[in-house]
Amino acid sequence: MRQSAAMISRSIRGIAAAALLSATMLSSAPLTAQTRPATRAATTAADAGPINRAPWLYEGSDIPRDAGWQFGTLSNGLRYAVRRTGVPPGQVSIRLRVDAGSLMERPEEAGWAHLIEHLAFRESRYLTNGEARREWQRLGVSFGSDSNATTSATATTYQLDIPAATAQSFGESMRYLSGMIREPVLSEATVSAERPIVVAERRERDGVNFRLETASRELFFAGQALARHSTIGTEASLGAANAAGVQAFHQRWYRPERVVIAIAGDLDPAVLEQMIVDNFSSWRATGPAPAEPDFGRPDANQPTTRVVVEPTQPMLLSLATIRPWQRVTDTIVYTQQLMLNTLATQIINRRLEERARGGGAFLAAQVDTDKPSRSADLTNVTVVPLEGNWQGALADVRAIVATAQASPPTAAEIAREYANVETYLAREVANMQNEAATKQAEDLLNAVDIGETTTSPDHALGLWQSILPLATPARLLDTTRTLFTGTTQRVLMTTPTPIANADTQLAAIISAAPVRQAANDANAGPRLTFADLPRLGRAGALAAQEPIPRLGMERWELSNGVTAIVRQTSIEPGKIRIRVRFGAGRRGIDPAGPNLLWTGEAALVESGIGRYDQSALDRLVNGRQIGMSFGVDDDAFEFEAETRPADLHDQLRLIATKIANPGWQASPVVRARAGRLLSYDLQRANPMAVIDNELQGIVYAQDRRWVPPTRAEIEALTPATFRAFWEPLLRQGPIELLIFGDTSGVDLSAMLRDTFGALPPRTAITLPRGAEDVRTLTPPAQPIQLFHRGEASQAAAVLAYPTGGGLANIRTARQLDVLAAIFNDRLFERLRDQSGASYSQAVSSTWSNTFAHGSYLFVGGLLRPEDNALLYRTAREIAGELMTTPVAPDELQRARTPLVEQILRAASGNMFFMYQLEGASRDPARISALTAYINDLSGTTPADIQRLAQEYLAPERGIPVLVVPEGIAAASAAPPATAAR
Repeated sequence: MRQSAAMISRSIRGIAAAALLSATMLSSAPLTAQTRPATRAATTAADAGPINRAPWLYEGSDIPRDAGWQFGTLSNGLRYAVRRTGVPPGQVSIRLRVDAGSLMERPEEAGWAHLIEHLAFRESRYLTNGEARREWQRLGVSFGSDSNATTSATATTYQLDIPAATAQSFGESMRYLSGMIREPVLSEATVSAERPIVVAERRERDGVNFRLETASRELFFAGQALARHSTIGTEASLGAANAAGVQAFHQRWYRPERVVIAIAGDLDPAVLEQMIVDNFSSWRATGPAPAEPDFGRPDANQPTTRVVVEPTQPMLLSLATIRPWQRVTDTIVYTQQLMLNTLATQIINRRLEERARGGGAFLAAQVDTDKPSRSADLTNVTVVPLEGNWQGALADVRAIVATAQASPPTAAEIAREYANVETYLAREVANMQNEAATKQAEDLLNAVDIGETTTSPDHALGLWQSILPLATPARLLDTTRTLFTGTTQRVLMTTPTPIANADTQLAAIISAAPVRQAANDANAGPRLTFADLPRLGRAGALAAQEPIPRLGMERWELSNGVTAIVRQTSIEPGKIRIRVRFGAGRRGIDPAGPNLLWTGEAALVESGIGRYDQSALDRLVNGRQIGMSFGVDDDAFEFEAETRPADLHDQLRLIATKIANPGWQASPVVRARAGRLLSYDLQRANPMAVIDNELQGIVYAQDRRWVPPTRAEIEALTPATFRAFWEPLLRQGPIELLIFGDTSGVDLSAMLRDTFGALPPRTAITLPRGAEDVRTLTPPAQPIQLFHRGEASQAAAVLAYPTGGGLANIRTARQLDVLAAIFNDRLFERLRDQSGASYSQAVSSTWSNTFAHGSYLFVGGLLRPEDNALLYRTAREIAGELMTTPVAPDELQRARTPLVEQILRAASGNMFFMYQLEGASRDPARISALTAYINDLSGTTPADIQRLAQEYLAPERGIPVLVVPEGIAAASAAPPATAAR
């Protein structure tokens, strides 16, 4: 069952749910998407024939049905499921799956399933060349995020999210989609036009990750079709694609009986169903149905080990136990066993984490299960060795797995992991009314792909609770043994340097028996209660409590100066989001001195509280919804958590105690250092890795707050230097809380007085010299050269235009978002659609509310090294046009409307408001800025766009950065930064 076991086995963590909330508070006159007059549908209901309304997904299954879905099968065999949901309000999410992926391709057709996906967007029955993007933009649909498609080994899935959907706009979208699926224009002209784009995508995808994915497929699925099939194809097969061949592939596999449509959204299900009928019921397949390809079965006679040398990659081992994939009838009994599998792997993973924390030879290790591409049933163990000690890491991990296979888990272990999963599922039940339409549609199609079912969160919780009598130590021992039993076992090692006879050594190790068993200390250590934590001071008082006009929130202030923005709302029942902000963030760090900001996220939470390490704290909060994460912002440091009313007091106490009495355990710092060193070379693995790692440091003139640490600086990290850096920062600066959620049934005032109100006065912040702002680089005459260690065919070119910053200029920030969207659309059209030079290009605006000079407009793309000059030339041409010629009203609307719709959708939940109101308890300007958000966007005019372009996009203002392969001179690849337009 998709919703329960398969989902849980990947991750036990919350899913941020959207919620119903009027967004009128953001603007007195919000802009709504304009829709075009409806056009006659492709067919009428009279052509539909009889509809079979049996719930086809549950055929033969006793899994409790998710009653929200309404099912149907058209007379042509097309299956569909529709449901009404208002999350987010006004949106309709469409997912259309064609059972046609790369495994359906003949050798000479490699990559054609993916090519057809591209061609469907280029031109089709109702959309001329390039119009798909524009038509949906007019409806508020953002290209790439709201409209997209993916091709896998087994399917091609088209996805469309329509904001502010009406029956009219939904009907028009379904008409367009039907034309794309049924009648894409597969001519020689369109194939020739799209081929360079797919080749560019292949070139940009090529590299270490692609090689490792290929090596993994070839080893783990040796002898099977999946080992030989990549979704992207080869340059030869793409070069050989022609109209006749692509049409034949489409005719063979794009058939109504191979299509499933899932639609969830804020419209009457009868309307959703009718549009499926109108646009797809007359579709008839041509020719006989193709024979289903044989994906093969695992072959025990194939090689069992492979070593891949990749200089930019950390050492990594993947040990797979491989069984044949079998189509199943999804039943309660089957799902219960999947859930027992989840419980067994969670127990092992807990033991692995404890061993890693306690001095094991590995940085991290994890067991997971998967059934990829209907080709195999895998249990995979991933291991990251420490300091190249792969033999010791394998011995440690295999000992833990051997122990789990030899001896049953304890009742305490079972209870611990069972409670954690039950808490997670209970949270999903509490918020099931807020489950997003996109997730619901995608869950259903994912279930179709693997031949299982989906169910509602309450049924998933019930099924989990049904395994409690089954989850005996003996049953879980049998389950663990089954998980590590298969047709064959294979090991893939990635290493940055060659290892003599590594294949032979690996084969000998994994075939050797017996493996020593490890002591089970996953539940060792003191049993804590919250009373054992370091004591806070005397409870404070609530000094002020006042409403925030128009926003339905309150500002609170405690007697010790702690402030809070409180939003009591039941849009996420049983869920409370907490963000604790303190100090000055980057603004409080010396821009010229060394800093350890990069260590905070990795080690600060893990370093414990007082004398208690993270393992002890994990036991303290087991089965409860309590935890925290840490982040660094420009103006504050942040602890963040998500909890429920029953756990709110202890959650607040945990974070307050962390601030007042931080622990300084050495192990997390040692692991953070090791992890950063292991991943150090990844920073130059490809052009985008270099840009992500170094661009901000360049734009901000080597300000150390944004410059990544050198290897020597990482090696110099010690627990003592970590503590010396972070300990004073935890004491400094005022504390602000943002508490948003379902607090109606708790005494929040008493909880705050007892926790954060009991903290001692905070140390005042003294800003280092020059820290209050940031200086941007003076654009050089020639591009700044950076080098990557990836493919010789890959490069990146960037122009970064400094734009300003600060909350006082927030309207400019929002208008720059519109300018970036217009720029991006033009760059997409010329660099991708017209020239085929780049598959990945982007324009975006980064705006800092903290620093007056901390913002810039990013223009960049991935290209061949010889095409870098093309990006600079094209970008400067576009900038020049925007400076001299006002944009047309239609182009402005197509850029503005998706941005407005994104804000309106985001405003249906709590996270948007939490982000926008950071710092608002002390700076009322942030509240004023929030209430003007929509007006700032919708009020943007052609004159505004032209003015901003003239102010910021002059050719001499752009900072040019080139990333090319090592050994290539970059300076000659582009014109000077000050070249004429």
